[in-house]
Amino acid sequence: MTTTKVYVVLAREVQRGANAVQGVEATLWQVPETLSNTILQKVKAPPRANDVAEIRPEQLLEADGFLFGFPSRFGVMASQFKAFFDATHEFWASQALAGKPAGVFWSTGFHGGGQELTAVEVQDEFHSDRMQFLSLQLAHHGMLFVPLGYTFGSGMFEMNEVKGGSAYGAGTFAADGSRQPTELELQQAFYQVKDAML
Repeated sequence: MTTTKVYVVLAREVQRGANAVQGVEATLWQVPETLSNTILQKVKAPPRANDVAEIRPEQLLEADGFLFGFPSRFGVMASQFKAFFDATHEFWASQALAGKPAGVFWSTGFHGGGQELTAVEVQDEFHSDRMQFLSLQLAHHGMLFVPLGYTFGSGMFEMNEVKGGSAYGAGTFAADGSRQPTELELQQAFYQVKDAML
């Protein structure tokens, strides 16, 4: 039996869901930081996970599929991820990533922080200056966007608690950075990979 390699950039629950599928080996990665330590301290950024390696663009070629997780910044994908995808231009030219499936999940500060806008950038190609982020990356690479849909059942329609995510993928609200994902948000992230994507 061959092993399907899925690269998760970045979340432990999504990785756990992928590894629960027989024949799947999910690896957790983080993209390189682009901000100086001074700026990171000023914005009170949490420390980076020291047990998760940084991925290099050429490593994308080794994977059979992807789950890209990212925080939003001003309603769109954080600049660190944009910089990482900008460094994949050689693979765009050769279409080396074409046909590989990719899903997304995200974190925003609050309801108006881009829960759906950040994800919509993935599946549609927009041409306004504001929206030239992940949509262009996946579409131009010829990657196949795999959404969560409404397959999570009643968890998609939960109205009695705050819950991130949408039909595009799993999500959470981070507030000022101190809020942790709820059990329902974690279940959705696990489900997105184990049952909806793989």
